Amino acid sequence: MRELSTMSIPFEVTPLSDAEYRTITAALLSRIEATIDRWLQDDVVDIDTQRTGGLLELGFPDGSKIVINTQPPLHELWMAARGGGYHYKYRDGRWLDTRDGGEFLAALSACASEQAGRPLRFE
Repeated sequence: MRELSTMSIPFEVTPLSDAEYRTITAALLSRIEATIDRWLQDDVVDIDTQRTGGLLELGFPDGSKIVINTQPPLHELWMAARGGGYHYKYRDGRWLDTRDGGEFLAALSACASEQAGRPLRFE
């Protein structure tokens, strides 16, 4: 039987309890929704949001989507966008890409900007 290789993460992960993970991810998804609601209200861009539990789907005017999904068993956050799929782990108050250590909100901003055809920034 072949042994599965373990993924190497380029940083130390902050340990979280299940309750802490749920609280942190719920707050993050709410912040993303609030930002998009503000953009809609200010007539910046029309992005539709649909949230089901730990899954948040962003629908862009061109028909493309970004899907942000919590992964409770792994304590990860996943994002699927036109530019690819990304996995994030929590460290010191930030979600970092498990491949290159890039920050989630920066990647979300870049993907959303590309798909909306205008600069957008999530903070």
